[in-house]
Amino acid sequence: MGYTEDILNDIRGQIDAHPQPLAEARTRLDLVRSSAIGFQGALRTYRSGSLPQHTFIHPVGDGDGGVVLDRRVYPQLGPEGGGETPADITDDLCALLGPAVRKVYPKARCGTSKRGPKITFGQPVDGQDPTVDLVVALTRKAGAGLWIPNLETNSWEASDPERHVVLFTGGEESLRRTRRRVVRLLKAWNKQYGQPGFSSHNLTVWAWEFVEPGMGMAKALSTVLSKAALRVETGGATRDPAGVSPNVKLLVGRDVAARRLRTASDGVAEALANDNDREAVLSALSRVFYRYVDAPASGSLAGKISALRRPSPVTTVALGLGGAAAAVRPTRAFGETGHHA
Repeated sequence: MGYTEDILNDIRGQIDAHPQPLAEARTRLDLVRSSAIGFQGALRTYRSGSLPQHTFIHPVGDGDGGVVLDRRVYPQLGPEGGGETPADITDDLCALLGPAVRKVYPKARCGTSKRGPKITFGQPVDGQDPTVDLVVALTRKAGAGLWIPNLETNSWEASDPERHVVLFTGGEESLRRTRRRVVRLLKAWNKQYGQPGFSSHNLTVWAWEFVEPGMGMAKALSTVLSKAALRVETGGATRDPAGVSPNVKLLVGRDVAARRLRTASDGVAEALANDNDREAVLSALSRVFYRYVDAPASGSLAGKISALRRPSPVTTVALGLGGAAAAVRPTRAFGETGHHA
């Protein structure tokens, strides 16, 4: 194992979710699911997203899940029924969940997110207060998957979140472990930008597609970034692995997304090409994970630029400037909301 793998493991130590809030997120999702199963017409509940896939990073945000309703109990609901939209049924479910959850978390509140009820708890653990997003899903009359709400448009969309979990957690243990680690690294890289370019689901799909058995973590990360960059650069589509939803969408323009991916791909490839040179690896990875890796502590211009990228003030001594020691606060170019694309 070379320096690239070592430094990526150091990054993992910074980004992995803390045990206490992660356990709390599981507990809260389990509570909400056990309450939701009492809703009229509920067939089952499920977990989705980062919790069952073991890809949460710090800080822990929301635990995702869903409750599946029997369309026969709600014949007017959804595109295959009477066309009834999801807003009212979501409000009805919130009316059940709020009081039920407040028996355990007195400050809990039930609002809505894009896909259904969003429960906040008002009870931080280790400085984090995980929420729960619960999808109000409806069985489909024809076709695989479920109907899930889009409350932003008050409409229904086809998806298969249960199938996604099966796919993304499949394979031999060594493959699953590598995929999980790559997804966490990709999430941390993506979140460094003021406007992330990719959804967590998108990054997870790429890891599922491109990571192969026998790959180490560094090689797997390099492969995902390289193949994703090529796809975006050439205008290729990322399709739903379950074959139910439309193609996965980018969160920024294609040119910006491609440039970010290519820059990251080149940085990891450079690190691997110099795997026995710690300073070269640090220098390369500091351009990819710039919030987590400092360029080598030397008198080089790159090292000084890296220091100025950090959110905390940097001393004039560290920058090699003369005169009395003073703190230099990092600055951004006018109009910049995050790192350059």
